[in-house]
Amino acid sequence: MTEPGSNRRAGRRKLVLLAAVFLLPLAVALWLNFSSWRPATGTQHGELIEPPRPLPEVVLMLPDGRAATAQVLRGTWFLVYLGNGRCRELCLAALAEMQSVRLALDKDAARVRRVLLHAGDCCGPDFQPLRDQDLLVLAASGPAGRALLETFPRPPGGGAIYIVDPRGHLMMRHPATGAGSGLLADLKRLLRLSSIG
Repeated sequence: MTEPGSNRRAGRRKLVLLAAVFLLPLAVALWLNFSSWRPATGTQHGELIEPPRPLPEVVLMLPDGRAATAQVLRGTWFLVYLGNGRCRELCLAALAEMQSVRLALDKDAARVRRVLLHAGDCCGPDFQPLRDQDLLVLAASGPAGRALLETFPRPPGGGAIYIVDPRGHLMMRHPATGAGSGLLADLKRLLRLSSIG
């Protein structure tokens, strides 16, 4: 015959064990959610800009001398390359890579526009990429233009391609060349998850 006290103790142990099985994963999940721990690697290929930086609305100049609207970098997704001075080898290679990525988007290509943003003294009438229909060449001059250019974090020792969302927020940065597949993957993911642009 078993003692009533030993039955109670055995029942309590089972109850505590059963509660631990259900409550321990919940406690771990809550701790992970509210702690500062985050997984070391993300799924993106480029450098995520956190928080996304809103680009100031400034008047930019088109190659023909006309002013673009202050909303020119709004309404669609943009791949932006910053040029300084004449667009030479690295610049041309980046523009070609941006074009390849855009075309690889297939039916979503119309949601993306390429931009060459420069500080001035860039592109004469014989500049071949000006003939590309999807390339927007914009000059950012004066104090307002400099403020816009300073919004873009520059990588050490090389150019970069930036992703800007339809609301004018700077989202990501990729190396200027050699990162086309990663840029394409990130852009596809953003377009798939986005209901804007």
